Amino acid sequence: MVSSLSRNGNRPEAHPSASRQVTPLGLALPSLPSTALFGTDGIRGKAGELLNAGFALKLGFWAGKTLSKLSPIAGPVIIGQDSRNSSDMLSTAIAAGLISAGLETWQVGLCPTPCVAYLAKETEAIGGIMISASHNPPEDNGIKFFDHEGKKLAKTATQQIEAGLRDQLCADTSLGWGKNRQRHELVSCYSQFLHNTLPEGFDLAGMRIVLDLAWGASANLAASIFRALGAEVICLHDRPDGNQINVNCGSTHLSPLRTAVLETQADLGIAFDGDADRAMAVDAQGRTIDGDYILYFWGQKLKHEGRLPDNLLIGTVMANLGFERAWEDLGGKFLRTAVGDQNVQAQMWETGAMLGGEQSGHIICHHHSFSGDGLQTALHLSALVKQADISLAELVEQSFQTYPQILQNVRVEDRDRRCQWRDCAPLQQVITRAELAMGKDGRVLVRASGTEPVIRVMVESASPDAAAYWTTELVRQVEQHLVS
Repeated sequence: MVSSLSRNGNRPEAHPSASRQVTPLGLALPSLPSTALFGTDGIRGKAGELLNAGFALKLGFWAGKTLSKLSPIAGPVIIGQDSRNSSDMLSTAIAAGLISAGLETWQVGLCPTPCVAYLAKETEAIGGIMISASHNPPEDNGIKFFDHEGKKLAKTATQQIEAGLRDQLCADTSLGWGKNRQRHELVSCYSQFLHNTLPEGFDLAGMRIVLDLAWGASANLAASIFRALGAEVICLHDRPDGNQINVNCGSTHLSPLRTAVLETQADLGIAFDGDADRAMAVDAQGRTIDGDYILYFWGQKLKHEGRLPDNLLIGTVMANLGFERAWEDLGGKFLRTAVGDQNVQAQMWETGAMLGGEQSGHIICHHHSFSGDGLQTALHLSALVKQADISLAELVEQSFQTYPQILQNVRVEDRDRRCQWRDCAPLQQVITRAELAMGKDGRVLVRASGTEPVIRVMVESASPDAAAYWTTELVRQVEQHLVS
């Protein structure tokens, strides 16, 4: 808890001009798509197209109105950002929108997404906004929202924000104008929080760890946190660079990390994405340690300590069958949700589960926080290895055998066509044939991404040949019938 920033206060009284109504804020909105603006992780798109200054200004206004209604007290809105070149433009514009709604904004600058969620919960803020497109390329950007409890906004709240944008409702400025404050020092509170989630007196002395910071939001934090714990740290892509964020590096491109771990004979390597809400690892042999392995290892520890209710883990439809069956063999329970950490979170609240996550490295542990946190995941994975007194590679060998899983992304720029994949009869016919052919030894997952302009095709099978064959067939159908 950030005691010096505890919540207090009441809503300010109405401005003398309370009855005054003005027309919508200036700057033209871009043409809005017919489909929902909010995807599985906020709003994303090409910077300068949908995500331009006019859009961000008005989005900030309507977000401010919605956050004010959700919070029981008055307070500021936390705004953080990653290193993208467009992040300054968007954070400044969205702050202007919030200020025009009568709210104070606290700009904390470059920081991981979970830092914004933490500060929204632990300070007097009424919510938080992160400017980032996560693992997307540099030309994209995105806007994520958190409420006063550090949780991602519920669908009803995002619908209210979108209604204001689409309907061009009048902007009620009855509370007058807010103020903008630079509060970069608050990031250190998040850093201390991460340290406090580890056992008292714990250290990583004697461990050599490679960190790939993806030129992104973790660049100013990760190395210092690990070094403070006594680890020998080797860093890759460790400056904030908006031109290179996520480019052939980070959690979605593990080759540089793998090479560095092997060359330096490190104990393990960990890569973050651009906003550091996810983490992927490699062991000393260069093998990928994804979210399935991390959930398995962390779940085992919590289960052994009696801190995993019903021995339940929450995963997604992407989780490997090998992981699921191995966890069940340990006496555990496993529930799948749709892709997206927001869906994992919802299932955790519904079931009382304390640990859940995604194969992509979003891991949520309710013992510590309510959001996926790459730095927290990295620290606890490193701690697991240190406490086990064996290497990560040995832990992997004692765990489970994954089923061959092939994932291919097919770029479909037209948003409406992406959403029509369920209505594509030839594609559905091939899905049915594949499922019948593989039976219980495999599965198919086709979905439109909620964060990128792609349709994802995944086939998993005990037979590598079957997985390769059906992936090729499904991709061919998507390219033939959905790519414009």
